[in-house]
Amino acid sequence: MKFLSTKQNHGFTLVETLVGISIFTFSVLAVMSVLASGITDTSYAKQKMVAGYLAQEGIEYIRNLRDNDVLYSSVPPNNNWNTFKARFNPTTHFITTDNSPSIANFPGFTRTLQMTPISGTTDEVTIFSTVTWTQGSGQQSVTFAENLYNWVE
Repeated sequence: MKFLSTKQNHGFTLVETLVGISIFTFSVLAVMSVLASGITDTSYAKQKMVAGYLAQEGIEYIRNLRDNDVLYSSVPPNNNWNTFKARFNPTTHFITTDNSPSIANFPGFTRTLQMTPISGTTDEVTIFSTVTWTQGSGQQSVTFAENLYNWVE
């Protein structure tokens, strides 16, 4: 009786194993790249939201200063609007002090508040609130603007 060997190789060769490991490695690297990009984008969105809130708060801070100056200033009523406008540097039109407490609670963010007079009228100004921060390799900024009026006659 003669036995025939029907044994066949069922293992992987070295080349097949290396190709399989390479495909798996590239797949893991692609997933890691997508995750890192997602984390970076989420961080940018968070920083931009904070900057937007701080810029809006800057506008509200200036509006509050205007209302307090117009309503409670010790100078005669016809000069209250001028008291408000005197808070800004006459040359640069930037506010001389930003005493709002929240900007100090967010290190890395800076806010500038600027007033631009509207030509042709003395009872209207545009307020710009710009918040800047550094993220990655560049400087980012958000600017909000609003017109304020002398609403007291």
